Amino acid sequence: MPTRSPYSGTERKIVFAFDVGTTYSGISYTILDPGRVPEIKPVTRFPGRVKVGGDAKVPTVIYYGSDGVPQAIGAETEIEGIETLAHESRWEKAEWFKLHLRPKTRTSAFVTEDIPPLPRGKTAVDVFADFLNYMNQCARSYIAETHVGGAGLLASGKVEFILTHPNSWEGAQQTLMRRAAVQAGLIVDTATDQARVSFVSEGEASLNFCIDKGLMNESIRRGDGVTIVDAGGGTLDINTFARKGTSNDEYEEIAAAQSYFKGAIFVTRGARKYLDEFLVGSRFYDNASSMADKFDKTTKLAFRDPNDPQYIKFGNARDRDPNLGIRIGWLKLDGNTIADFFEPSIQCIMDAVDEQRRLATQQIFTVFLAGGFAASDYLFSQLQKRLQSRGLDVRRPDAHLNKAVPDGAIAGFLKPTVCTRVARYTFGIRCSILYDSSKEEHIKRSADCITLLGGEAKIPGGFWSILSKNTQVSGSQEYRCHFFREAPEKSRLGKGNRVHVVCYRGSDPCPEFVDQDPDNFHNIFSICVDPSEVIKNLKPRTGAKGKQYFRLEFDIIISFGVTEFKAQYAWKENGVEKRGPAEIMFDTDIEYRM
Repeated sequence: MPTRSPYSGTERKIVFAFDVGTTYSGISYTILDPGRVPEIKPVTRFPGRVKVGGDAKVPTVIYYGSDGVPQAIGAETEIEGIETLAHESRWEKAEWFKLHLRPKTRTSAFVTEDIPPLPRGKTAVDVFADFLNYMNQCARSYIAETHVGGAGLLASGKVEFILTHPNSWEGAQQTLMRRAAVQAGLIVDTATDQARVSFVSEGEASLNFCIDKGLMNESIRRGDGVTIVDAGGGTLDINTFARKGTSNDEYEEIAAAQSYFKGAIFVTRGARKYLDEFLVGSRFYDNASSMADKFDKTTKLAFRDPNDPQYIKFGNARDRDPNLGIRIGWLKLDGNTIADFFEPSIQCIMDAVDEQRRLATQQIFTVFLAGGFAASDYLFSQLQKRLQSRGLDVRRPDAHLNKAVPDGAIAGFLKPTVCTRVARYTFGIRCSILYDSSKEEHIKRSADCITLLGGEAKIPGGFWSILSKNTQVSGSQEYRCHFFREAPEKSRLGKGNRVHVVCYRGSDPCPEFVDQDPDNFHNIFSICVDPSEVIKNLKPRTGAKGKQYFRLEFDIIISFGVTEFKAQYAWKENGVEKRGPAEIMFDTDIEYRM
């Protein structure tokens, strides 16, 4: 197994990784002591859990009272009789709420009807914040009770947080999660304190987990690709990496990451739909919900062979109906029927792996299956059987699969391994395009041309690409876009200096004008700058018609190869480049057109 180096920092601190999953959540942590080798450990004690020191995961569930205050949360929702109490007290149940934060793209449109609504008066950020607050309290109590000096370390404020999220989540979702962290009391709403929260995708965290556990085989060490399938409760996150050159510590992403809403909950959803249809018109129809719940908690994980029927306990000895396969309170489910519930998820993984192999810049011979859903022996055996026929070696870590993401988040924090990432979309800006009389499309739009004060003719409604889809990007790479504005007076140039960055999600090649494929252009974020230092040194120019005007010019610089996009702006002063800060503002309210 890889060895970790002693912590080289000068201050003692603690790092928590909060993995808020769709169905289950977990916490891992490390205490960093100068000069000592850090260890990755799980939080295993939660209020309300009868079994102490066991499972490191708790249900991602909250029961709210009529006053909007959480009445039971996490492990407390597993207490025997809690569902009866919730029903009698008219509590509202919040589950699968993480999916309400998802990007509202066309590919995720179907999810809306499959996930439970949020409790009345609650936003997704509100519920997420309540759960983060619960995790934080559990983590702090655990550290204070199990580590000498733990309470003092927590009181010192030397605490950092890593939040995990699906591959498809972008800056907008990270903004909402950070907002929830503020609301939960993890941090305060200042730039300095917000830096104590960082993010990692579930796919990258799973890679770090595999590396940390020493699972990379000889073929991967030779530089071939490895595909990581993080099969979770809500999403299937797929990434493909290869070791960089002769390095043992750095990995490059060699195909754009993918994420699909085909996780374990959709197997349960398939079972629920089947039971609703199968029992309609019978006296057992009202039991469909409890049957689906039992299926989710026991049958789904125990299922291994389509030739073996499964039995769901739901009633008592008086509950019988031979025509429905119900005897003494047990419902018999045909194994092939259960296999059908799994098939959409299995086929999704098969198709995604094929797509990764098509896009990857190196050959792939190994697939690692991680995440809570990976604990399903049926899922693993089917993928192993089908992918091995395509020359792929399918493995799953011989460790607690549901700890892969939080443990991997900490492992990546201690020793970053991913040095390059692949752009999932083409990024650029909406802009006016310089008129070119040799281009047919420009001639068609000549009536739309506008003449600038400097005499240049431009066509509005264009798109200028900054970063192309499937480009491999390192964390140190910078991408520039030149920006300029003209005005007859300097005072007009000090306002509205905001650049809108958009992405193109359609097929290549990317169109030059937005209206050529409007449904596939989406606002991602805005970059705001204060160019007052540049403006005060501007000299007047003379336009084509002899009129005086001022021209403000600067470059927007964006770093795309990091887990959170970063931006600056740059300008020339006496031939020397100078830089200033730029603020990125994500549009968190967008819903992409369907």
